Amino acid sequence: MPHPYVLLSAAVSLDGFLDDTGPERLLLSGPADFDRVDEVRASSDAILIGAGTIRADNPRLLVNSAERRAARVAAGRPEYPLKVTVSGSGDLDPDAQFWHTGGEKVVYTTDKGAERATHTLRGLDVDVVPTGAELDWRVVLEHLHDARGVRRLMVEGGGRVHTQLMTQGLADELQLAVAPLFVGEPDAPRLFGPGGYPPGRMRLVETRPVGDVVLIRYVPTAPGEGALAAAADRHWLGVACELAALCPPSATAFSVGAVVVAADGTELARGHSREGGDPVVHAEEAALAKIDPADPRLRSATVYSSLEPCARRASRPAPCARLILDAGVRRVVTAWREPDTFVTEADGNGLLVAAGADVVVLPEFEERAVAPNRHLLAAG
Repeated sequence: MPHPYVLLSAAVSLDGFLDDTGPERLLLSGPADFDRVDEVRASSDAILIGAGTIRADNPRLLVNSAERRAARVAAGRPEYPLKVTVSGSGDLDPDAQFWHTGGEKVVYTTDKGAERATHTLRGLDVDVVPTGAELDWRVVLEHLHDARGVRRLMVEGGGRVHTQLMTQGLADELQLAVAPLFVGEPDAPRLFGPGGYPPGRMRLVETRPVGDVVLIRYVPTAPGEGALAAAADRHWLGVACELAALCPPSATAFSVGAVVVAADGTELARGHSREGGDPVVHAEEAALAKIDPADPRLRSATVYSSLEPCARRASRPAPCARLILDAGVRRVVTAWREPDTFVTEADGNGLLVAAGADVVVLPEFEERAVAPNRHLLAAG
């Protein structure tokens, strides 16, 4: 059964702790990283935390930026992502901020826990979903995908939730913000506990400073080159869709994100529609413009684009499919074929293939690529 793309997000100390043992929450991130997390939340369909995190931190779990919320609404999405929690016992505090802020909420629990949660949360607009005698993560993810339309799920903890999803092989990406401090308390909560983790090394897909913390992004890998390539394709096309969701809305052009990635997994550049205030710049064009045309890595690189690269356009001399070919790139991964909204008989993929490029379409990402453009399709 299909699942959402599951992104585990956490801030940790240099020695791997989520918090210390003091009465107040240890702030590991700074303002720049809090803003990054807000951006990731805005790009997600749902945000999940465990009931223990609700009890310990009493979070609101909101998208704080008014601009990002407005962009979600303009794209036909709810102002806030769905808020999700899991609790085997159904022991939940009805006064927690989680229930009284943001948009829709859902609780996944056991059959027995559902009775307790339904009673405890009576009078609140919360959907309580039992998963059986035990809390079953696969049932949770399938229900979120099929019943709630969640295609991208951000998981913000706690450590037990992260451990369960990772050990069961259900995580698609791990985002760690590593803070420049030590906790050093043996009883403090750690990001991961003991368990049977997937074998092998994870694949590093990005590192970058965010204020005084370092963001590290990994994707799990499976044995075999094909599985490794497939995991990388899913990760980077997901990044392209994230960028598309952040484009300034337009009534006359698509919102598209693009990432150019070297064969060794190094990100060379990224771009999105109308980047830098240019009303006609396309995502692939914006990304490629940031790379030295003489960079030898381009010939073995992949362009990941949320929308099929354009084959015809009026705003520039060369369409994006031609820019990709002229750059020497011969592999493109995309999520969505360009509809005839602005250009009839669009066939950027065909132009690329005719020139010898390898084009991969991952239709499971189409809905995420379409989401920031739904108003254009409705108008058409």
